[in-house]
Order: sequence, then C-alpha cells, then structure tokens
Amino acid sequence: MSTWQTLTSFPTAVPTVLLIILLVYWGLSLAGLFDLGDNLEAEADADDADLQTLASWLVALGLGGVPLSIVATLLVFFTWLPTALLHQYLLAWLPAGVLQWAGGGAVLLAAAAFSVWLSARLVRPLRALFVKHHAPENRSLVGRTCRIVTLAVDEKFGRAEVATSGASLNIRVWASSPNSLGKDALAVIVAYDEASQQYEVQAASAAS
Repeated sequence: MSTWQTLTSFPTAVPTVLLIILLVYWGLSLAGLFDLGDNLEAEADADDADLQTLASWLVALGLGGVPLSIVATLLVFFTWLPTALLHQYLLAWLPAGVLQWAGGGAVLLAAAAFSVWLSARLVRPLRALFVKHHAPENRSLVGRTCRIVTLAVDEKFGRAEVATSGASLNIRVWASSPNSLGKDALAVIVAYDEASQQYEVQAASAAS
C-alpha cells in the first residue's frame, strides 16, 4: 500500500483530515488572522455549558492548563502517527472487507487512547508557560499596610511599597499635612482616588 493510499483510506484518513484542519489553523494564526491568545483554555471555567463540559473532560484527562489548540494538536498528531504506522505495516496485511474495517476501528481507538496518555504527560511541563498572573485591583489594596520609601509624604507627593505574594508594588501615596510619615515608616492605605491614581495613607499608629 502506498503512502498516499494509507493517508486517504480508513482509519488513517480520519486523523489526517483533522491534522490538515489544524495545520491550516496554525498557518492562519501565524499569518495574524487568528489570535493565539484567544484560544479556549482547557480549564473548567468556561461560561457556555458545552464548553464547560468539554473543559471538564480535558481537565479530568490531565489535559488542562494550556490552550485548547495545543491540546487538540497533540491529540490529533499522536493519534495520526501510530494509526498511519499500524495501517501501513499491520492492517495492510489483513484481507479487505469487514475484518480490515474492524481492525481499522480497533487501531484508531487504541491510537486515540495512546494519544491521550502521551499528550497528558507532554502538557505537564507546558502548564507553567500559560499561568495567568492577575495583578491586584487598585481598590483591593485599601486596608493594607505599606512602607513609605520617600523622605516625606504630603498632599502632592509620596511613594510607598506594598508587600504581595510576588514582587512588592510601588505605589503613589498622599497624606494630609502635618504627619509623621517618613522613609521606612509604616502606613495604612485608607482610600484610592481613581482620578489622581493615588492612595491616601495614614500613619499606622494613627489609623489604629
């Protein structure tokens, strides 16, 4: 059996068509016609019920945490490759008819199961590349303690650092004068002004 016959006949034709569709998708994405960042992630947080069900299945199979396009590509490729090889070197020797169709179905299912197993293991190291780090909202800092980093703080000028789970945030602050705020003094954030994008602070002792 020629390579072309293998690729265009059952069972290899099934993953071959899917692989062609994915290759076209990736080509259009690289050309800028699709935004790779807009892919549905394989997580169970989709709003649509069908998408949520799909995402839940992917997570259950160990395929969560990366864009769906990457998961689909891995699944299709690693289904296509063993299917094509077994089709060429095993199914070609079976007599045509029901036996070859039954063997083809068994090969396709076995290749799909192998693809899920292998893809789940390949996805693991990729998850770290797609972790979303959400910056805290401005108003969420109200009530937090900060450390003044400027020599003084008044109505027009001041900077402070707020400790977070990651790197510290350096923010613009102001306080009514007179005050006891100076470098390394602790203060409490009491309000945030959207217009000036500044935080109002008070000395920690005064706020308590």
